[in-house]
Amino acid sequence: MSVAEAKTETPENEDRSDDARSFFRAVVESNGLVVFLAVVAALIVGALLVVVADKSVQDAAGYFFSRPTDMLSAAWTAVTDAYAAMFQGSIYNLQADSFSGAIKPLTNSLTFSAPLIFAGLGLGVGFRAGLFNIGAQGQVILGAILAGFVGFQFHLPLGIHLALAVIGAILGGALWGFIPGLLKATTGAHEVIVTIMLNYVGLYLLAWLLNLESFQAPGSDNPKSPPIDGSAQWPKLLGDNYGLHWGFIAALLAAWGVWWLMERSTWGFTFRAVGANPSAATNAGMNVKLTYVLVMVIAGTLAGLAGGTQVLGTEKALTTGIAGSIGFDAITVALLGRSRPAGIVAAGILFGGLRASGPTLQVQANLPIDIVLVIQSVIVLFIAAPPLVRFLFRLPSPRLVKEVTA
Repeated sequence: MSVAEAKTETPENEDRSDDARSFFRAVVESNGLVVFLAVVAALIVGALLVVVADKSVQDAAGYFFSRPTDMLSAAWTAVTDAYAAMFQGSIYNLQADSFSGAIKPLTNSLTFSAPLIFAGLGLGVGFRAGLFNIGAQGQVILGAILAGFVGFQFHLPLGIHLALAVIGAILGGALWGFIPGLLKATTGAHEVIVTIMLNYVGLYLLAWLLNLESFQAPGSDNPKSPPIDGSAQWPKLLGDNYGLHWGFIAALLAAWGVWWLMERSTWGFTFRAVGANPSAATNAGMNVKLTYVLVMVIAGTLAGLAGGTQVLGTEKALTTGIAGSIGFDAITVALLGRSRPAGIVAAGILFGGLRASGPTLQVQANLPIDIVLVIQSVIVLFIAAPPLVRFLFRLPSPRLVKEVTA
């Protein structure tokens, strides 16, 4: 090869090298990679907990030094059985006699994910606007209260009744979001403190209401409301044999609406600008105080819809535990989804699947349902500490990658 030919090929080789460096840098710096590895790490920790909790592994550990393969085999069996049970409880039941029965776990996962998606979207909007709203639990409760009240107190035609109940959920959540937004805008009160307090106010308000005669089921002394009228319930999406209802489709539409709001609208640009730098946004002529109020109202509205979905589509009656841990799990969903609608939908379905798999894990693998809660908690830990994930998987830091590829 002549010198001229070598000089001609050098720029092409340099371009290819630059492309390779850019690709490597994009992969290593990717938040999506860190999220994926955080889930993998959580599953590994969950596997270790399964091994520790399994009785057969404990028995084999007693004679480990004489027959180590027995313990290793028992550990492998325990882990595979546990995750196989989670798969069959959340995605596809391989032991079912028909296809309709086999996909029932998946429909249960999607049902559980609907309120998580709603509440996670609300928290995601707040996070991107610089507001750490942890009051979704109270907003879920208020949405469930008003939606449930409309659902069992009034008797209206199909369609109108459901629409009014959903509006009740919106108003309840919006009110509980408006209060901390207004206090932050007018007095500078920190939204974390105010929303924590409102969580407890909403919880005890629900407990008090369910002790009133007008909120109790006839002939019952238990804290439970009358059943929601059929005309106010979310219709079944796949028929009466499945719990999946149209509230899940509404959650997907809400995700699209949040995407359009945050990425395509003027208000979304304002929310993101205030979240990035409130001082710069003020200097640019943006009304930061009004933005805080609007963001909290939108967040509360979405969380209220989560409560409405729970009472109108899943539980079909008001109880003291109607909100469960939806508001707190939604924080994890929003963090795992990086406050982006598509990520929140995926994270909501993941956590819905974890919740749906709990009973099957307990029955088939004979393990405590708390293992699922531990996996969720570990995911939070790793998501909140990206440097820890990079250390565990030996990924270079983004700063080092920039220096290497520069």
